[in-house]
Amino acid sequence: MSNSAIRRIDVQGIRNLSCTQLAPSEQINILFGTNGSGKTSFLEAIHYAGLGRSFRSPRVESVICTDLAEATVFIELVSGSSIGVSKSRPGSHTLKLRGERQSSWLDTARSLPLLLINSDSFSLLEGSSKVRRKFLDWGVFHVEHDFAASWRGASRCIAQRNLLLKSRHIDERQVDAWSVELSTYADRIDHSRSQYLQRLLPLIEDTLAHLLDVPELTIKYSRGWDEGSPLLELLRGSLDRDARYGATQIGPHRADLQIRIGKFRAEDYLSRGQQKLLVIALKLAQGRLLTELSGGSVIYLVDDLPSELDAPNRVKVCRLLERFDSQAFMTCVGENDLDTGWSSGTSMRKFHVEHGKMSAFSSSSGMT
Repeated sequence: MSNSAIRRIDVQGIRNLSCTQLAPSEQINILFGTNGSGKTSFLEAIHYAGLGRSFRSPRVESVICTDLAEATVFIELVSGSSIGVSKSRPGSHTLKLRGERQSSWLDTARSLPLLLINSDSFSLLEGSSKVRRKFLDWGVFHVEHDFAASWRGASRCIAQRNLLLKSRHIDERQVDAWSVELSTYADRIDHSRSQYLQRLLPLIEDTLAHLLDVPELTIKYSRGWDEGSPLLELLRGSLDRDARYGATQIGPHRADLQIRIGKFRAEDYLSRGQQKLLVIALKLAQGRLLTELSGGSVIYLVDDLPSELDAPNRVKVCRLLERFDSQAFMTCVGENDLDTGWSSGTSMRKFHVEHGKMSAFSSSSGMT
């Protein structure tokens, strides 16, 4: 079992979840129940503890049960480490890692690496470049610890430069000072992103081969400014244009991944079902790379897989999750919706969710 696997989790006051305690399997955990029973809310609780945000709403306060003033999540990891977070109205929170209070979620996110696969994940292909940058930066963040500092530094430079660009009388010397600092951070970010993608691409190819035959798939990284010129030179040359827009138009905040099948964009070439398999392959490959580079493993949060994929393709995904030997929490409606695809050696636990309460349904090794 990976040290980052969850040994015990206590949830109280997250949406409709009453006081819930769970001792999950080190591999596959299936949560089943009718729509609105609290299955997704349980995944949301893990997500909030690890990252400090909901994947369902931009307003974190929305996770708190309407009848309560506070929500809490406590997670004990196999490593012996623990994560405790409480969220109260109107917006304060307390986060502790290994019993020590934290001012940010950086160390917590590294201790509990999470990959979410749900209906929103498929915007990775058809959504904005911001979605693909977040996908890329998740991986870089977990394998290169200096990346977060570079990312924060670049974000600060862009914010300050944009503020100056909106001024009635632009101070070009101040703008240039922020441009110089931004260029330094941008080069570091670009190097980290490109190196990470080079490592990831072979694993994407191998993972996808188990799910879907996609000829001529290419994934190209675009750094956000012209490949042939230093960013500082381009920032200085684009001052008038940036001033017109009141914002910095080039830089690491404009990076993107171009995912294509031959000469076509992947979302224009693939069917909806094929797109889902490609996105799942991208996510699973990220987990594999983290395991290879760090020796740990991610926790997969897979929401309502049966509604996204037909039975034969669900089996393919389940077999990969099993093969990668990571912990997964998967939701479905029917008791038997995810019973196929598992080998006899798989450690699995099922939990029935009803009206915000969870009960162990069965504990078995292998379901075919």
